[in-house]
Amino acid sequence: MHFRIDEILKEKGKTRYWLYMQLGLSYQNFKRILENETSSIKFENLKAICDILECTPNDLFVEYYQKKA
Repeated sequence: MHFRIDEILKEKGKTRYWLYMQLGLSYQNFKRILENETSSIKFENLKAICDILECTPNDLFVEYYQKKA
């Protein structure tokens, strides 16, 4: 699974910087979330993202399959 935050931001006409300022996370943690470089996320951060983007957790994630070599 990975986040589709960039797609949601684009749909809403908002930027990553706008979301970063709303969340108040450290830039490193924020970037890791947006770049799908994290293996976990705190529920409070997930809730904050959903509240700010006015969406549900189901909207934030998309499942993907990696092809086996």
